Amino acid sequence: MAELSPAAQAVQYAYGDCIGGVDAVMGSEWRGLAAALRALADQVVPEPDDWTKDAMSTQGLRLLRLKRDQILAIAAELE
Repeated sequence: MAELSPAAQAVQYAYGDCIGGVDAVMGSEWRGLAAALRALADQVVPEPDDWTKDAMSTQGLRLLRLKRDQILAIAAELE
């Protein structure tokens, strides 16, 4: 696996610790974890709908998009 960002490393080590270490994790497991992170992004920080866009400030929407993008970037690194 390529060198990871500190955020992706933190997720990698936390997951690895749960199942016997990072070296014990197989490639398909990383893809599964990445899929779970994408689902997390969809559930916790969904794409804003028209009502949300009207109700929230532009700054608030930018923050939501930033957090979503950060989660999706970690998922992409782990794949």
